Amino acid sequence: MARRVGLGVLILLVLLVVALAVVLTGVVRQSWPQTSGELRLNGLGGRVEVIRDARGVSHIYADSTDDLFRAQGFVAAQDRFFEMDFRRHVTAGRLSEMVGSAGLSTDKVVRTMGWRAVAEKELGLISPATRQYLDAYADGVNDYISRADSPSDMGLEYVVLGQQFPGYTVERWSAVDSLAWLKAMGWDLISNYGDELTRARLGTTLAPDRLAVLFPDYSVAGHPPILGSDQWAPGSVPAASAIRPALTDHAASAPSPSPSPVPLTSMTAAVFESAQSALAAVPALLGRGDGIGSNSWVVAGAKTTTGKPLLANDPHLDTSIPGIWYQSGLHCRTVSAACPFDVAGFTFAGMPGVIIGHNQSIAWGLTSLAADVSDFYLEKVTDQTYLRDGQQLPLETSTETIKVAGGNDVQLAIRRTVHGPIVSDVIDSVGRVGRNALVRLVPQQDTYAVSLAWTGLVPNTTADAIFGMNAASNFTEFRAAAAKFAAPSQNLVYADTAGHIGYQAPGLVPLRPTSVPNTPPGYWPAPGWDSQYDWKGYVAFEQMPWTYDPPEGFVVTANNQVTSATGPQVPFLTSDWDFGWRSARIETLLKQTDGQSAKISPQRMGEIQNDTYNGFAPTLVQALLQIDLSGDEFTQQAQTLLGDWDFMQPADKGRSSVRAAYYNAVWMRIIEYTFNDELPQDLQANGGARYMAAMLTLLKDPTNGWWDDRRTPGLVETRDEILRRALVQARLDLAKHLGKDPVTWSWGELHTLTEEHQVLGGPTVPDVVRKVFNRGPVELGGGSSIVNANGWDASKGNFEVYWAPSMRMVVDLGNLDESTWVTQTGTSGHPYSSHYVDQLDAWAAGETFPWPFSRGAVEQARQEELVLTPQDASSG
Repeated sequence: MARRVGLGVLILLVLLVVALAVVLTGVVRQSWPQTSGELRLNGLGGRVEVIRDARGVSHIYADSTDDLFRAQGFVAAQDRFFEMDFRRHVTAGRLSEMVGSAGLSTDKVVRTMGWRAVAEKELGLISPATRQYLDAYADGVNDYISRADSPSDMGLEYVVLGQQFPGYTVERWSAVDSLAWLKAMGWDLISNYGDELTRARLGTTLAPDRLAVLFPDYSVAGHPPILGSDQWAPGSVPAASAIRPALTDHAASAPSPSPSPVPLTSMTAAVFESAQSALAAVPALLGRGDGIGSNSWVVAGAKTTTGKPLLANDPHLDTSIPGIWYQSGLHCRTVSAACPFDVAGFTFAGMPGVIIGHNQSIAWGLTSLAADVSDFYLEKVTDQTYLRDGQQLPLETSTETIKVAGGNDVQLAIRRTVHGPIVSDVIDSVGRVGRNALVRLVPQQDTYAVSLAWTGLVPNTTADAIFGMNAASNFTEFRAAAAKFAAPSQNLVYADTAGHIGYQAPGLVPLRPTSVPNTPPGYWPAPGWDSQYDWKGYVAFEQMPWTYDPPEGFVVTANNQVTSATGPQVPFLTSDWDFGWRSARIETLLKQTDGQSAKISPQRMGEIQNDTYNGFAPTLVQALLQIDLSGDEFTQQAQTLLGDWDFMQPADKGRSSVRAAYYNAVWMRIIEYTFNDELPQDLQANGGARYMAAMLTLLKDPTNGWWDDRRTPGLVETRDEILRRALVQARLDLAKHLGKDPVTWSWGELHTLTEEHQVLGGPTVPDVVRKVFNRGPVELGGGSSIVNANGWDASKGNFEVYWAPSMRMVVDLGNLDESTWVTQTGTSGHPYSSHYVDQLDAWAAGETFPWPFSRGAVEQARQEELVLTPQDASSG
């Protein structure tokens, strides 16, 4: 009898599991798009073909721009609507409406900065054509929205969130929703605002010489800039006033005023800390800090196997699922002035056009210029006024209501000065922190606050630039489009089918004096009460760096210094460059294959993208091998491994991987013992390029105070003791995690990536839900400041990958159909879709896929075809 009962229970359980699987399958699949057959779309003027390849990438063919972008909006929404909806809620400061109180900190900061308000103003600046493209895209998205009976029909995420926050309604898409995404893009690609606030905070406790170690100057030796000192000649493009009439340009130099530095005390440091904490609340939709590096380079046809230029790009951004990029092809059946687009590449779901890619004539890639485009001002605030040039001026104030799913509305008071929004207000305690601050140990009646000036808050025409580059057919047209690219500032590399290569740095870069003598402009927060420290305009486009067909036959950009040239015609861009290990390695590899008998092939370009050589390691290893470990055979066994390491960091289980595992374990311990023993918890050293550059200085100074571990009172450590401790502890760390025998070690086993969903993938989400949306872990090679930049953060205490190449592409200008590409996850945003993560394994292995472009190649790669036709009058 018991056996029968047990069998009956087992059968019942099986039936329940089957029934649950059927239900779940239905729920999962109900948001999957129709990708074949025929659909009718409102507003179409003619027939549109949507051809998808084996990875679900769509190529759209239409006879008009209105139909082309309407279809792009519809198809993007089919694949990624929840991602689009999430992004627009972030950029509008309305995330709490989707995710409840968890989004409140983000909403406060974004509302305070006013991203959406700026985007609304940009509607009046962009060209009528751009407005038409944005509206057509929105119409396509709205057609998709109108077909859904409920949000659950558009994404599995809505089903999950609806269990806690029922009643959510999807709003119609608008042109502003797309433009506001450019604010998020610009914000994440500001590279140095964190450095500015960090210097201000640490400057209150660290002596100038100790602080200087943490922020070393860029060294040109061994790390060549993008351009030689004589490679660009300002003044050979149309006047900037004719290109960007809404913006004011000035000369590239500004007078330095007499010094009037802001007070750096413990109380002002607390105000800066509040500002920094507030800004950190904005989710990194693209990346942040070291996680926004990129590689892009172009090689002239004289140096390639094809006889035409080759262009490579791999932007390094935060990891997520779905991936940041969305692959798309946009083709006017007949290219003309009325319909000028025949372009394919990488874009963002929610943004029409193509951000990075190629058309029938040119190709382009992007890396962050790392220009200093933001400044913080310490403001003397009293009641509802602030001090400016000896007068109390009224603060600009407003109040906004933030709606919170599952909670009460929140009222947000926003204050602004002439410089911009007061971001330190966003933290509730800042009012108490800023009162009665001590300035040079003298009590003050002022209340200090921190305001933000950022070029992304200046309404601009970046959207015009995107479509201009998409349609450009030569370098002159490309540069004219780039002149409208205001924020974020970028390095643009260029190539065309006629055989030319080039480079242009666009973007608004403010002109401002330094607030502290003998330091660069924007290095420290400035005193907001003195107008002599205000921005004086922007660097004229004619004076921004560029080159065309350089004699070297290549251009390499990897966030490194643009030029070492000096003089009145050379604009100040930033002092916070990446330190150039990636760019130097790329240039070395390009030169290794130089010469008539060994030209660079498309395959070689891809190999370089996947290079795992650690350019900093030889210097550190030389010091590590000199440490005396007599009597400690256990650690000596590991130390000896470094002696024959080739400094490569692959993910496999071979010799190089074993040594890379130990080296990186040692490096993490060095960072902990040298820096993180005394840096604040939220400013812990991550072990990236800046700390590698700092270590170059410290290795030459064995008794520098940074070597002393402040956690060991009564002892004063020097260099060799810290290196010895790191070698010993790293050996124990790996023995614990990977095994006592080094032969079992593998860098890839330590260095893994888990692709996390931005809303439902974090540690606070139940594991059963995270497993639905997340994927991984995947073992990866490479590392921070390596060409294959799968970055990890030493302050986290592990080697997990937090940023990585978000995509890779190599464009062959000799035969566009021979170009290759890959994205980090897949085209689809729907979990369990065959295209949700179908590119991840190839991406992790350093592989790419064919990138068809011509109509014939697209047809040959076709797996599915959806035909969109006009909605006839009878069907409404």
